[in-house]
Amino acid sequence: MNEKTLRVLEYHKIKDKLILETVSEMAKEHIKDLMPLSDLQEIKSLLAETSEAVSLLIKKGNIPLNQIYNTKNAIIMSEKGGTLTPTQLLEILYNMKTTKNVKNFFKDDITSEGVLASLTSSLITHRNIEDEIGRCILSESEISDNASVELKNIRRNIVKQNEALRSKLNSIISSSSNKAMLQDAIITLRQGRYVIPVKQEYRSRFQGIVHDQSSTGATLFIEPVSIVNMNNELRELQIKEEAEIEKILAELSLLVAEKASELLSNLEILIKLDYIFAKGKLSVKMKGIEPKLNDDGNMRIRKGRHPLLDVSKVVPIDIHIGKDFNTLVITGPNTGGKTVTLKTVGLFILMTQSGLHIPAEFGTEISIFKKIFADIGDEQSIEQSLSTFSSHMKNIVEILENADYNSAVFLDELGAGTDPTEGAALAISILEYLNNIGAKTIATTHYTELKKYALVNEGVENASVEFDIETLSPTYRLIIGTPGRSNAFEISKKLGLNDEIIQEARKLLGNEDIAFEDIISTIEKDKRDAENERDEAVRLKIEIKKLKDELDRKSLKLEEQREKILQDAKNEARKILKETKAYADNIINELHKLETITDDKERNRSIEGLRKNIKNKFSEVSQSSEENENLTEAPKNLKIGDSVKIITLNQSANVLTLPDKNGELTVQAGLMKINVNIKNLRKINENNKSVKGSRSSVANIYRSKTALISPQIDVRGQLLDDAIMDVDKYLDDAYIAGLHQVTIIHGKGEGILREGLHSMLKSHKHVESYRIGNYNEGGDGATIVNIRG
Repeated sequence: MNEKTLRVLEYHKIKDKLILETVSEMAKEHIKDLMPLSDLQEIKSLLAETSEAVSLLIKKGNIPLNQIYNTKNAIIMSEKGGTLTPTQLLEILYNMKTTKNVKNFFKDDITSEGVLASLTSSLITHRNIEDEIGRCILSESEISDNASVELKNIRRNIVKQNEALRSKLNSIISSSSNKAMLQDAIITLRQGRYVIPVKQEYRSRFQGIVHDQSSTGATLFIEPVSIVNMNNELRELQIKEEAEIEKILAELSLLVAEKASELLSNLEILIKLDYIFAKGKLSVKMKGIEPKLNDDGNMRIRKGRHPLLDVSKVVPIDIHIGKDFNTLVITGPNTGGKTVTLKTVGLFILMTQSGLHIPAEFGTEISIFKKIFADIGDEQSIEQSLSTFSSHMKNIVEILENADYNSAVFLDELGAGTDPTEGAALAISILEYLNNIGAKTIATTHYTELKKYALVNEGVENASVEFDIETLSPTYRLIIGTPGRSNAFEISKKLGLNDEIIQEARKLLGNEDIAFEDIISTIEKDKRDAENERDEAVRLKIEIKKLKDELDRKSLKLEEQREKILQDAKNEARKILKETKAYADNIINELHKLETITDDKERNRSIEGLRKNIKNKFSEVSQSSEENENLTEAPKNLKIGDSVKIITLNQSANVLTLPDKNGELTVQAGLMKINVNIKNLRKINENNKSVKGSRSSVANIYRSKTALISPQIDVRGQLLDDAIMDVDKYLDDAYIAGLHQVTIIHGKGEGILREGLHSMLKSHKHVESYRIGNYNEGGDGATIVNIRG
């Protein structure tokens, strides 16, 4: 890849952004060496792993890669038999913990396919090594007492020896005979041995070994003779401690060496994951997407944003090349966004070919190129005595020598820096050459000649960056198909330049140039008008479609409800018919059985049971019928005085006013006037009244037949349960027959029947009151019952 192209397109700044998202130095070094690739399948794989990382970041948050240490050299050293330091072992321990955390993070969240699934399934945890290092090493400079039994014993002896030494030294410095010889009454260490500070002049009187002296020479640090052996013993213990620690570190290093290949593999995977998730985090921050890929030179960018500009300020661009044309000539005013467009497209290609997402909308398609060239910016070189034009031309010559059909070329201000006529001719010739070899070229220019060239040549298209004359500022919108105007006269006029000067300048332009600019102006206006009309048409189309979809949805819902209501009604009707038939068959069978019963009481009891069952069944069917009536549609053509039913209150009413435009009306329900919506009303027709009448007549016939019932019942000699059953049935018949008072003859006896029946009468629904009969009514042997009216 051309190094200069990477520099002018600011590829290194993208890598700097990516580096900020990593946690390990190894991943940072990998990114520093990152270069765009050109193999389509390899790029697809890199983009797929970035997409996997983005998906997981959105779903679960950041991966637990808090720190990854470069333990490669330490692991290799252990493999070769070397002993690792506590720091090296701790770094290996931290990496093992990170491996375990990453493994747990991915648990149950990775499918059987994909790069991340493959990587994480290859991670191997080493719980035994992790536990052993954690048990033995407390910090970079401290080994645990529990690392071994021997180390614990040695350190216990060291503590005892230190205490003995300090006790001995304290007795020396506190001795009255020694106080005058001591510089200070303190104990200190020199070369790992306990000493006390003695004044220089008492050197000969104080017995011991001199280990050091102060900078002035006035103080000598002397190890008293009486503690030399004790210091020697302490030193021997310290040497044993060091040897035991070395032994422990060697054993831990051996554990690491046994799993060296697995630990090195884990390290590579962690670095790879760090890099992949750095790409994912960068994509999330940039609101990037994975573009479609091809290798046929066809590119289409939708709402592309330059990745290095402030996302809240950058204006997205839509641009395409490669399908209808291979060369795009962009014109327009300075600072209008032409160069940003070049860099955006170029940087998108470099990022895509590096496996990075790009900040654009879905539907963006990027082609893979073998070679990418860019000539952007002022490359004037004082050292080489090259002018701006010469510097550009030197770069363009190199581009033309290396470009081919599989190249993307970006040229900024082509032909600038020299005579306009010659510069325009050279620019046209360069574009023609690149177009003929099939390279995909985007160039910016101010030359009118290049605009004309793009209008009349196949495979070449004009584009312009929009400029708002009213505000004297660019809108940064890229418009393909229309050449840009310089707007020099309009801008000058807005800035206050004298009209006479502007008119004189216009006269100096050729008629052909004036006509061309007028044509461009007309095209721009027509295009803007067409775009506005298209946008309005699209808006209306979307709105109409939305309304149609809503109407279709409601219509479908109503149809589904209608079908459901009809189906439910049919099912209910079948159910009622089936149950009624079965019930009728059962009644017929029961009636046949009654013919065989000779006992009148038993027959009456059975008849009464059947009668109650029929009555209950009739109520159930009536209730079901009323509920089905509620499912019918709201009444139409209501008239004042019509009888209706308020289904929400289950009340009958009469219409007092006709419904208004909202369906609201007033009805009379008893003494109340109620405002109600017509949707909550059901009309009561004459047929219903007839049915009610017929039901009433049936009831009257039934009442007239049962009115023949006797005004008394005799239950003497019966068991209490049988008597209660017969009296209960008798009271029902008496109530239906309209009797107001009846007599129950139960006899005197022991009073069991009387007490039991009285207990039943207290709670009977038809009994208003009862009393023992008078002398002429049977006395204690009878009970007089008053029936409720």
